[in-house]
Amino acid sequence: NIPGETANGVFSANEFLTRNNLMKAYRQDADTPMKVGKKVVVVGGGNVAMDAARTALRLGAEVHVVYRRSEEELPARKEEEGIIFDLLQNPVEILTDENDWVTGVKIVKMELGEPDASGRRRPIEIPNSEYTMDCDTVIMSLGTSPNPLISSTTKGLDTDRKGCIIAKEENGATTKTAVYAGGDA
Repeated sequence: NIPGETANGVFSANEFLTRNNLMKAYRQDADTPMKVGKKVVVVGGGNVAMDAARTALRLGAEVHVVYRRSEEELPARKEEEGIIFDLLQNPVEILTDENDWVTGVKIVKMELGEPDASGRRRPIEIPNSEYTMDCDTVIMSLGTSPNPLISSTTKGLDTDRKGCIIAKEENGATTKTAVYAGGDA
């Protein structure tokens, strides 16, 4: 919910991954080709953000992951070779040209404040720390939750309070026999 989020060159991580990995949208002869820029900013720090960052990297982009918390709070592993991590930074606006194509992201630096009721330290803006990062593609990977259709129509498939399918970490087995889940589902 930041200004510019509907501009050309801004994608949700799910759209970016689906179109490139399943529909081969990175190919010029694809039914619906997708232009992946030279410099990509991925907003978020979870597993889906890392999948999007790795995909953009494989497609030849310089990739920056922008996350408003520190490395300790980063949900995904930071060991992604070739990806630049810009931690404790938060995008506040996506900048565009006269044709509504992405040209950059206005970012504010953050610091961690005192822990909230959940024990998690809250990110706080550092006054007068705003700067612009040039880019031509932005991938938003924040607050994505699984589609509830599968869990709501499949008896015996249990979910947690966020609607994610409960699965054993070691093998992905769910509460329903012969059904497995992985990733953020």
